[in-house]
Amino acid sequence: MSKPLAISMGEPAGIGPDLILSLYARRVELNLPVFCVFGHVEFLKARAQRLGLIFDIVATSAAEAGAVFAGALPVVPVEGLVSDHPGKASPLAAHAVIQSIADAVEATLAGTCRGLVTAPINKASLYHAGFKHPGHTEFLAELCAGGGVPKLPVMMLAHGGLRAVPVTIHVPIKDVPRLLTKELIVETGRIVAHDLKQRFGIANPRIAIAGLNPHAGEGGAIGREDLEIVGPAVAELQFELIDAVGPLPADTLFYPAHWANYDAVLAMYHDQALIPIKTVAFEDAVNVTLGLPIVRTSPDHGTAFDLAGTGKGSDKSFLAAIRMADAMTAQAA
Repeated sequence: MSKPLAISMGEPAGIGPDLILSLYARRVELNLPVFCVFGHVEFLKARAQRLGLIFDIVATSAAEAGAVFAGALPVVPVEGLVSDHPGKASPLAAHAVIQSIADAVEATLAGTCRGLVTAPINKASLYHAGFKHPGHTEFLAELCAGGGVPKLPVMMLAHGGLRAVPVTIHVPIKDVPRLLTKELIVETGRIVAHDLKQRFGIANPRIAIAGLNPHAGEGGAIGREDLEIVGPAVAELQFELIDAVGPLPADTLFYPAHWANYDAVLAMYHDQALIPIKTVAFEDAVNVTLGLPIVRTSPDHGTAFDLAGTGKGSDKSFLAAIRMADAMTAQAA
């Protein structure tokens, strides 16, 4: 029996539950791998009814999901006050959302599930329940650390062979130059190279490093960071026999014909990476977290409150996230 992928429920007022339910309804047509949802059973039943989706939804364990999946959506229950009010986020549901993620990570670390796909969360609601992380990625790193020091989590946005990695993630743009260090760029490059080899089967990944400043600083004329931080980081990666190139001007690096020459691009800040990937693949890109002991993917979009409960949201990115997690963990199935 195949081990399931774990899927966390995400924000109940958002579009995540809709997409999980609609994809399960098309599981045969899409030839989906077995998965189980860590979530609130009665809420999911109510949302399915709202969407006009007719199938059984049953509470079960992750270990039994494979036996259930063909005939009913397997749900590993989490407790909490979760109501079906699309578009109206409630802090009361925050505990269930956080627990859904934590339980799904635990099952994946234990090997009961072979990979994790996370639905979008609404951090504003979670902060009322004591959530202290700038994003999903950092929370997952802490959960995987098991009380120890979290490893550096690396966010990668991927669509086919196009992959973009922000070196700094959820920080204000004014703080980027201060936070950007040679050591951070080198460690990010190491993790990307390692995971591209181990999880994507790329024997000798070629990695482009974008400059921080316009025209990669023009030799120090437009800022010193590329000359003094990014360049030395690239040199160290090359010394470690990682095929890294840079710093390269970001305004031309992300032209798709150029981008395709590399297996991944390291960008210096969040929007430098996410704007290009969302421009070329807004509905199809996948968020992958590298540097963790588990495989984690996620659709590359937010909660889309305006579409929740309408049945009008696109499930392309969520489907791509499931397929990528399935491909990355095929040997563990």
